[in-house]
Amino acid sequence: MNLSGRRILVIGGSSGIGLAAARQLAARGADVTVLGRDPDRLEAAVASIGAGASGRPLDVLDREAMAAAFAELAPFDVLINAATGGERAVGPFMNMDLDGFQGSFRKLWGYTNSVRLGASYLPEDGCIVLVSGSPARKCRPGMAAISTVGNAVEGFVRAVAPELAPRRINVVSPGVIDTPMFGGDGDDRQRFFERATADNLIPRAGTPDEVAAAIVFAVENDFVTGTTIDVDGGALLP
Repeated sequence: MNLSGRRILVIGGSSGIGLAAARQLAARGADVTVLGRDPDRLEAAVASIGAGASGRPLDVLDREAMAAAFAELAPFDVLINAATGGERAVGPFMNMDLDGFQGSFRKLWGYTNSVRLGASYLPEDGCIVLVSGSPARKCRPGMAAISTVGNAVEGFVRAVAPELAPRRINVVSPGVIDTPMFGGDGDDRQRFFERATADNLIPRAGTPDEVAAAIVFAVENDFVTGTTIDVDGGALLP
C-alpha cells in the first residue's frame, strides 16, 4: 500500500505507540486523524504530527459515538486501534477483584467495536491493525488479566480475518515499551525497566517508534493478514 494521500484513523493516537504510529504514517504522506478520550492530549498530538493531521474526541466503549464518528470521517483506507480502553488489573489472580479482571476486557470491547463498526467503510485493499502484548503468550506472575485479554485480541484477529478478506487485519504485539502507561520517573522508572527486561535477549525497554514501525509494516505490506507481529526484544524466547 502506497500511503501517500491515504486516509488513516488512529484510535488511541494521542500518546505512546498510537501517537508514534500516527507520526510515521503522516511522514509517509497519509492523511491522519487521531481519536481519543482526552481533548487536550488530542490537541497536543495533532500539533506534534503536523500539517494534514486532525483530531476527534472518542470513547471506544461508546458504540453510538463511534458509529457517528466513522460515518462522518468515511471514507477511510486504514483503521488502527491502539487504545487501552481504560485501566488494566494486575496482581495474583486468586487475590484479584473480579470486577477489575472483567474491566480489563474494556480493551477488547473497544477493539471489537471499532472493527465491527469501521470495517464496512474500508475499501477492498484497506486494512486494520490492533495492538496486543507479549504477556498474551508468556505470562509472568501477576499478569493474568493482561495475558487473557491479549490472547483474546490475537484470537479475535485470526477469527475475523477470513470474514474481512480481501481487507486485511493484523495485530502487533509489543513487549515492555517506554510509554506514559508506565508510571514513575527518573531512577525509579529506569530501575523498573531494567528489572522488567533483564531476561530479554535485548535487555532494555523498547520505544514507541520501534512498535510503530511494525504497525506501518502491517499497513504497507499487502501480503500480511491474520497474523501477530512481535516487537518485544526477544521476551517470548526462553
